[in-house]
Amino acid sequence: MRTIARIIVNAFALWLTTLIVGGSGDHGVWIVPYDGEPASRVVTLLLVALVFGIVNGTLGRVVRFVSIPLYIVTLGLFGLIVNGIMITVVAWLSELMGFGLGVGGFWWGVLAALVLSILSGIMNGLLGTSKKRDRDR
Repeated sequence: MRTIARIIVNAFALWLTTLIVGGSGDHGVWIVPYDGEPASRVVTLLLVALVFGIVNGTLGRVVRFVSIPLYIVTLGLFGLIVNGIMITVVAWLSELMGFGLGVGGFWWGVLAALVLSILSGIMNGLLGTSKKRDRDR
């Protein structure tokens, strides 16, 4: 149940991110629905959030492990670059599927990753869907 809640929270945070970082034309970050219906936009957001979770859970762990020295040297700021890479990979995968996330470039992906992590952190904290579980209860 917690996983489903986290996917929904991340989809909502992704939608807010596209509103904040979205631009005109090929600038910014945007959602590309498979048709013009509003319901398809919601389904697209949920699918992109699911793909982002899978990519972040698999490829993201490998990239983070390999880049531990860069995390140490940059005092953790390299995490923004890694998250930008993950957003770019999700955009590439969703482009192959024909719908999903559109990113105007790598630095737009880094900015979107920063905004997405802030929004997801705030919403997961408010809703209590964070990764750590209370074992005392």
